[in-house]
This record gives sequence, C-alpha cells and structure tokens, in this order.
Amino acid sequence: MPTDPWSAVADDWGRYWGTFARPVWEPLLRAARVGTGSRVLDVGCGSGELLEHLQDLGVRASGVDPAARMVELARARAAGAEVRRGDAEHLPYDDGRFDAVLAVNALQFAAETDDALAEAARVLAPGGVLGLAGWAERSRNDLDALDAALAEADGDEPDDRPEESPLRVPGGLAALLADAGWRVLDSGLTSVPWDVRDETDLVRGILFGEEASTVDELGPVIVAAAAPFRRPDGGYRLVNAFRWAAAERP
Repeated sequence: MPTDPWSAVADDWGRYWGTFARPVWEPLLRAARVGTGSRVLDVGCGSGELLEHLQDLGVRASGVDPAARMVELARARAAGAEVRRGDAEHLPYDDGRFDAVLAVNALQFAAETDDALAEAARVLAPGGVLGLAGWAERSRNDLDALDAALAEADGDEPDDRPEESPLRVPGGLAALLADAGWRVLDSGLTSVPWDVRDETDLVRGILFGEEASTVDELGPVIVAAAAPFRRPDGGYRLVNAFRWAAAERP
C-alpha cells in the first residue's frame, strides 16, 4: 500500500468537499445505467458521501480508497456498504463483480491511468459501465482565481502554472476511454458550485491540512481573491464545472 497522506486531512476534506461533486452524480449515474439493485463500486470513495447516496437509491454499493481514515469515515457514513482500502490500479475485488464502476474526482490521482482503466474493466461484468467525472478546464472554474492568487503569492508567474490536464479539456475523458477500447455511451459538462458560509470556512476549505502559520499568512490572499464571489450574507459561492463520461466495458 502506498503512503497515506490523505488520512491526516480526511475529516476536513469531508467537511468542506465531501458533497461538492453532488450535481454531477445524477447525470453520471444515469449514463452509467445505475439503478435499484445495481452492483456499483465507487473508486476513490473518500469520506463516503456518494456511497451513502447510492444506498439511498437502493444500489448495492461498495467503495475503495487508499486512505485508511477515508475508509473509516466512509464505513461510518454508508453503514452496510463494503468499503475496502486500495487504489485504482489494484482494486481488491474479484473479476466481474460489478455492474458499474464510478470514479468521481479520482482518476487524476492514479499513477498509471491505463492500469486503472484495465482494473475497472476487470472488475466489471460483461456489459458493465465505467463512469468518470472530474474538473473541467480552469477557465470554467471560479476556484482557479484563488489558485492563481496563491501561486502569485508563492512567486510564480502565470506562465509557470502547469498545462491543463488532457482529462479536463472538452472531449478529454471520452477520448481517453475510446482510445482504450471502451464504447463511449455519453459525456457532458455539469455546473458544480462550491458554497461556504463565511470567511473562516473559505480559508479553511482551501488550506485544509496546512500549518496554522501558513493559514495566517495566506488567508488574506484567499479572502482578497474571493471578494468577487462574496454573497450579501457573508458567505461565498464559487461556480465551477465537472466533465463526465460513461463507457461500456471493452
């Protein structure tokens, strides 16, 4: 098992980001043919919010995550779901076990994307579907204004920022699946807002896991960059977007 950096921040991640991707769940589940009684594996299940939702829909849900604390949180939230520790390239489940495999904001963490896709195919039953979802390109994400401000505060020039991942651009997820031999069923773009109640949660949500001194130093940078997104009630709403795609097992 690889190192476990996410366990230390799992509780804060769940608090600020656990339900963030909820708007993309409905179109992704529909495209992945998920319904009552479906056997579904959530890869990179995090603190278990999607697993809980799947259970509410009558789905036979299972999850896997490399972080031990995430597994604990997911088991507590989605009681009755089978949640194991593992990564996308080494799924701890038998061949042909699932009708659908989902990976929401997770595939980009795989060390070898091709291996992750091969593992998803292995654990899917014939006719099974893989559903992927993740961040769209920076220009569609208000959160990028905060990332850019933090990069500038760190001394980076705008041109120093990494190029867009091919998974984030239009058609990127569908092309990845098609190139690997999957039959793409559908793909799309979904608005995914991030709402926080006040300045404190804004800063903590962006800098979760950082030392107190870093929070003190960079908090004002975040607040200044987020000023255009401040609501009259003192909270913040930053509108972002996720791209998604679903494809049938090769």
